[in-house]
Parts: sequence; structure tokens; C-alpha cells
Amino acid sequence: MSAHNALSSLFRIKPETQRGLSKLGIHSAEDLLRHFPSYFIQAAEASSVKSAEIGSQTTIYGTIHKVDVRRTFRGHTPLTEAKLKDDTGTLTLMWLNQPYIAKQLSEGITLRVEGKLSESSSGKRSMMNPRFEIIKGSVVPTGAHESLFTDEENKDVLSAPMYPASKGVSSQWIEHHIKSLLAKGYHNLIADPIPPEVLSELKLPSLSSALVWMHAPRSQSDYEVAKKRLAFDEIFTIQLMNYRERARAESEVTEKIIINKDNVDDFINTLPFPLTKGQQDAITSIFEDIERGIPMSRLLEGDVGSGKTIIAAITAYGLLTSSTLNKANHQVVIMAPTEILASQHFETFSKLFSNTSFEIGIITSSGCQKFPSKVWKDAPTDISRKQFLSWAANGTLSIIIGTHAVIQKSIDFNKLSYVIIDEQHRFGVRARHKLSKKSEVLPHLLSMTATPIPRTLALTLYGDLDLTILDELPPGRKPVITKLITPHERADMYTEIRETLERGEQCYVICPRIFEPDPAKERALLTKNVIEEAERLSKTDLNGYAIGVLHGKMKSPEKEAIMRDFDERRIQVLVATSVIEVGINVPNATRIIIEGAERFGLSQLHQLRGRVVRSSKQAMCYLVTDTSSESSIKRLQTLVDSANGFDLAERDLETRGAGELTGVKQSGLSDLAMEAIKNLKMIEVARTTARSVIDSDPELKGYPLLKEKVDTFSSRVHLE
Repeated sequence: MSAHNALSSLFRIKPETQRGLSKLGIHSAEDLLRHFPSYFIQAAEASSVKSAEIGSQTTIYGTIHKVDVRRTFRGHTPLTEAKLKDDTGTLTLMWLNQPYIAKQLSEGITLRVEGKLSESSSGKRSMMNPRFEIIKGSVVPTGAHESLFTDEENKDVLSAPMYPASKGVSSQWIEHHIKSLLAKGYHNLIADPIPPEVLSELKLPSLSSALVWMHAPRSQSDYEVAKKRLAFDEIFTIQLMNYRERARAESEVTEKIIINKDNVDDFINTLPFPLTKGQQDAITSIFEDIERGIPMSRLLEGDVGSGKTIIAAITAYGLLTSSTLNKANHQVVIMAPTEILASQHFETFSKLFSNTSFEIGIITSSGCQKFPSKVWKDAPTDISRKQFLSWAANGTLSIIIGTHAVIQKSIDFNKLSYVIIDEQHRFGVRARHKLSKKSEVLPHLLSMTATPIPRTLALTLYGDLDLTILDELPPGRKPVITKLITPHERADMYTEIRETLERGEQCYVICPRIFEPDPAKERALLTKNVIEEAERLSKTDLNGYAIGVLHGKMKSPEKEAIMRDFDERRIQVLVATSVIEVGINVPNATRIIIEGAERFGLSQLHQLRGRVVRSSKQAMCYLVTDTSSESSIKRLQTLVDSANGFDLAERDLETRGAGELTGVKQSGLSDLAMEAIKNLKMIEVARTTARSVIDSDPELKGYPLLKEKVDTFSSRVHLE
């Protein structure tokens, strides 16, 4: 008897059910016990059609028997109508102006509906615009479910766990089989990785107790304690991973480097603008790290337009002109996630280093270049890949810029000392490990991001990196003006856009989708798409202006060509998806229209409007929405009122959750851990405890279960 036993060895499972379980990632008894309810239905909440109270908010389960779409007599508005039956009667469900719902429902499916119950004079019961959930698999029993509880006294506290389901695997199937595993004691067979002394100190329950309370809590407080314990497991594991990474980096010996401050000051004096205090402080912190003799690990988090690239350039220059015992020339690698961003860095560094003796190279899938050219000292030249590799290996190239191509096995360096990663925080650590194999010592690491990260999130995900925050704009940059645009204000908006284009400035138009959406999907008919909007604008509101299209489905050369045309002003209006949110820098683009703004998070909207804060010209951002939701309007108004990305990120964390923040949704973190990221106290406790454990046992040799958990987590989690 083992918790690692395959479910198929414990229960008879149909092929369709097996496929559904695999889709949910459930293979063993432990997997099933760690598949937690999305929510619980209170026993008193679920009613039958006949017993439900008129005028009250209620939940009813039943089977769909008829679906139809017709138009109302007045106004001819589409009305979706369906009949829901249970053992006690029939309920009419109606959705006004939502014809797509008819495509989601079909006869015979089981539905859970929530809404306000009405009754006509003839006794027919109905719900208008109810929320609904399709219950996949077997039919749900009428009224309240049978609970896992044996204690009748607590039956109305938390009942009917509702589990994430899949085709062939209903929530009820999962509930029944979890109940069976708990009855047989399989939860007691799962080894608890958290040391008993840690559980005792933090007053957390054992893993076996937490698993029982997650599925069958005796009370709300037991359920909350169980969630806290399981969330702590994950947050604690991340902190152990972070501190182990930091301990490993700090155990590495790196070369003693002395920064020549006079050289750096001379370089700064060549810049056409003064540095902000935040930039000066960041440069000081980086140089202090470099001079410590321990490999630096720092995350530079700067709001949109705050000048992170200048800091990267100044610190790179400081390192390249530093004095060391080993006289071999230092090299700097700058890695970007896209060719567009890598090319922009190459152009920027070429300008900034044009009066120095340092040579700069760029390598991407499109080819290689070097600056300066032997013929033209102020221009780059194309070079062969073979020549690039030779110059990187012998130290001719002091600064190497590229995409992931810079960590290919074929590239060697003469003396790699500094790695700068743009917009890929966690990948920076992995990239440095790959690059360190090409260097005698572990290089210093600076990871940069324009994504505002809430403090709790930064402490959780990037705890192995020292954090520097830039929160002020360089002199001369004007804060963007943000306007909320409702349907009747569109005409005025396009008038302003045409005036902008006539002045020679440019505009972005952002749409949530690339192509015309599937009308069967919810809200699809209300969503603008890039292809159709570009065509519409060219024929109507922006007729006569050069309009281009950019989206993630396009191939790299095509994207590069479009961006080059936009940068060189052959395209005046660029209609795109949110693919432009990171790294694209076109100073002449001063206007951005964001269609369906309510569909984006505040942090993402802030990132998007940051594309037009690239010059001293006044920038404008138009948030276009047709939503009538008060909460959505209020959330968008927050963006109108605030230009601070860090405040907005905190608000996003509160209202949408960590899972909706850029870069976290696909991280591999569980919903419990994402929810716990809001809990600063828990994170601080997990950090303190993890630091104590790693200080006493850096490789977790005395904690084999913890080591296994951290190793497994490190291999599967993606915190880019």
C-alpha cells in the first residue's frame, strides 16, 4: 500500500476517465489527494426548483432539455432561453443579448446555475442572466450534495466540495474516490517534507491533517488552516530554492575588481542628460556588489521609461575599464528575449560607446553585426557567424548582445565577467549557469525588468536576487495622460488621433485578439481583433493613413520588417496585440489606443501605455471599453488616476490575484501559493525559516525529503 500507487491499480477506471485524469495531471493516489476543491457549496445554498425561495439568490442543479435563441418583441434584442429540469420541476433560464451562450449549452448536460429566482402569475419559475457552470460527467443529485462529513452538526458549514473536472471526470467522481482514499488512510502514507520542529514553531498542522481538512473540513477555520499549511509548503520551498541558489553563488570565487570612478564619471559626462538620484544609487549599489569579490545577483526593477538601459551601459563601461590582477580584457553579455529588443540594445550601446575603443557585436537568428565598421566608424557592419564566434572567443568583442543565441554551445568567450539579462528574471540565473561554464569564474548578473512587481511577489519569486527599484522618470519626460473612452466618445478620440498623425507623430492600436474570434466562445462577439480592426480603420476613422499589423503569430523576419517600417515612419498606425508591451522603443509614437481595456490587468495596461513614454513629447493613452460593469470601470479609473506602476501592481495583486500578473500565470505555482503571495507575514516567516535552514545546511543533506522537494520544484517551476 503506497500513495504512489497508480489509481488504475486501486479503482476500476474507464478509458475516457483515464484520459480525463491524465489531462488533470492525476496519476497516483497522492496526485488525487493533492487535487483540491475550487470551492465548497454550503448545504443550505443548493435548492431544488420547487423548494427554492422566490426573490432570493439561490443555486439549483439540473439537466438542460431545450435551448433556443429568439428576439424580444420590443427592440428585437437576442434572447437565449433554456429549460432546466430536476426531479421537482422545470426552470426557465434567460440571457438577454448573449446569443453565444446558446452555443455553450446542449440538451442533456448538467448545469449549476446561480441567480435570483422569479415566478410568473401562472406559477412558472425563471432566472434572468444567471451565472452558470457546466458540470461534466454524471448528473448532480438534486439539492444539497452528500457531504464527506460524518458530523451532522457541521453539515451546513462547508459541504459539497466542487473540484476542477475534465471530460470523463466529474467533480462528483473525484469527490467519491477521494473519500475512498481518505477512508483507507492513504493520506497518512504521504511523507511530510517539513521538519517537525518547523511545524511546531509555526503552529502548523501535519500534512496528513491538512489533506483531510482540505477535502472534508470540520469547520471553516480548519479549512483555512489547511490552506495556510499547504501554501506555506510551496512558499517555503521557493525560499529554500532561492537561498540555496544564493549560497551557491556566494560560495563561488570571483575576481577582485576595482572600479575606476574617474573613468565612469568621464563616461557619464558624455551623456546628453543628467542622471536621476535613483539611477545614481542603483549604479553605486551595482559597483559595490562587483567590488565585493562575490558574484553579484541583482534585479533592477524600473518603471516604464525610468532609464534602466543607461544603468546597464554605465556599469558595463565601469567594469570594462576596471583594474584587476588579471590583465585580460573583460567581456559583457547582454541577453534580450526578442530580436527587436536585442537590436534596440545594439543600437543604443553603439551610440553610447561610439567614442570608446570597445567593439560591440550582436548575434541573432537573423545574422551577426559588429560596431564599429573598419570603414565607417559611426556605423555597424555585417559579419559572418564564423567571424563573430572568433572575435567573441579571442576578446575582440567587449560587448556581446543577442537573444538566447548568446548561450549556445558554439559560443566561447575570452573573459566573461558581466551578464545583463533584460525582461527574463528567473531565466537570468539559469543563463548565468550556462554562461559560467564558458568562463573561469562565475560572472556578475544584473537582471532588468520594466514589469512592476509587488513587494510580496518579488520577495517570493526572486528572493535570491538583491532588489533595486527605480521609481522616477528621467528629466524632461512628461507623465502620460490616460483617458477612459466610452462608445459615444470614440469620434472625439479619432479626431485627436488624426491631429496627432498630421503633426507627423505615430500611434499604436492594441486589440485583445489576432483574428476574428470563434462566436461560440463566451463574449467573443464583443472582442475586437487586429485583422478586422486594421481593415476597418483603413476604410473609416483613419482612412488615408499608412496602417500596419503586428501580432505574435507572425514570423520573426516579418515582425522585424513591420517594426522597421514603423520605426522609420513608413507606417503611421500600428495595429497590434499586446506583443508590443515589452521592449519596443519608438520615440515618435505618442498615442496608444487600447481596445477592450477591461480585458487586461492594470500592470499590463501600464506596460502598454509605457510604449508611448519614450520622448519629451506629451503622450496620450486611450482606454476604450464598452463594459457596464462598475467594478471594471472603477479598476480602469485607477489607471487613469495613477502613473505609478508599483502601486498599480499592488492593486492588481489585490483584485485579480498573482495568477493574473505578467509572467506568473504560467509559473507552475499552485492556486494556493498564488493566493498566499498576498500574505506578507507568511512570506517573511518562510524567508526567515528558509535562511536559517540553508545557513546550517546549504545543500539540505540533513533534510532529504526537503531536498527532493526543492530539486523537483526547481526542475518544473518557471519563474520568468
